[in-house]
Amino acid sequence: MIVTVTDATFDELVLRAELPVLLDFTADWCPPCKMIVPVLRELAAEQEGRLVVAQLDVDANPETARAAGVLGMPTLTLYVGGRVATQITGARPKAALLRAISGHLPVSAA
Repeated sequence: MIVTVTDATFDELVLRAELPVLLDFTADWCPPCKMIVPVLRELAAEQEGRLVVAQLDVDANPETARAAGVLGMPTLTLYVGGRVATQITGARPKAALLRAISGHLPVSAA
């Protein structure tokens, strides 16, 4: 399941999350953003208990996107312990996303 994040819920759902959070900064008008959704759903299911996958619509939630310095979409930012661990801009295959984030994930489900 992909969690929806807003400007109002960002601190609670991302910065204070117990698990790492892969936040997808997205927009309805962005074709690559739509292309990556199935990959994010797979990651969310396969990494359940190790990773939270979330999305934030940048048009509806400009404060968080601006504060995060998001300039292109999709931008996938991995937050661990409330801090940015890595950031990926552009749609990527699942294997590439896993390579980028796997070193920041807990070894096993909690």
